[in-house]
Amino acid sequence: MCGRYVMARAIGDLVAEAEAEADANLELRQSWNVAPTSDVPVVLERLVHGARVRQIHTARWGLVPAWAKDISVGVRGFNARSETLLEKPTFREAVLSRRCAVPMDGYYEWKKGPGGIKQPYIVRRTDGKLSWFAGLYEWWADPAVPAGQDGRWLLSTSIITLAAPDPRDADPVLASLGSLHDRLPLPLSAAALADWIRPGTLGQAAAIDLLAGALDQAYATAGQFRLDPADPAVGNVSNDGPWLLEAATARPASAPEDALF
Repeated sequence: MCGRYVMARAIGDLVAEAEAEADANLELRQSWNVAPTSDVPVVLERLVHGARVRQIHTARWGLVPAWAKDISVGVRGFNARSETLLEKPTFREAVLSRRCAVPMDGYYEWKKGPGGIKQPYIVRRTDGKLSWFAGLYEWWADPAVPAGQDGRWLLSTSIITLAAPDPRDADPVLASLGSLHDRLPLPLSAAALADWIRPGTLGQAAAIDLLAGALDQAYATAGQFRLDPADPAVGNVSNDGPWLLEAATARPASAPEDALF
């Protein structure tokens, strides 16, 4: 599962690291506590005059399929299980032709400790670079907005998850991830990213093969992660700021209990 994450890069840094282009009017809010239904950046590719063009767009986190009657469907569509992508009506069309990557500085998971107390951890790359996770996107037309008017079309996204590694794995990083949660957002290496967002509509067999390739490299890519305790205040979505990346005991005295950035 992936229910909260960090996306705090400036637009210019995101564009450079993604090797993508972005509209001059693109607006992204830095956040250390991104929650479902937030607007988030996604990276996708389109064919323009026969050439692949990589672009950054802003999407609502929580997939709203084209057939949905209202936007509330997206509340349940922020994660998509890899095992059932081609079975679930919400995701099965998107995986054939609308694949994207969701960039993150890191994501949070909670682990139950002694006395049932849950401790959040921030999972991020050891080298400080962005992580890329396999996603899907959809365009939804709001029936309440007349055709041709601004706000008619909503772009939304979902993050694909897979089973977490075995907690007994010989790799200490993978074992830690397996002990943290039973699900893992599907990480993409640079090569897997290029394959995943390649534009075009696939048949079901080709989509299965593409997904299998992404799954095959997932644990090796996740082996580049590190886990660090985070501030429990991340559990309240109104709390936002870089201080959330530190355990509460390490927080500077100047940081307020309910800091709102």
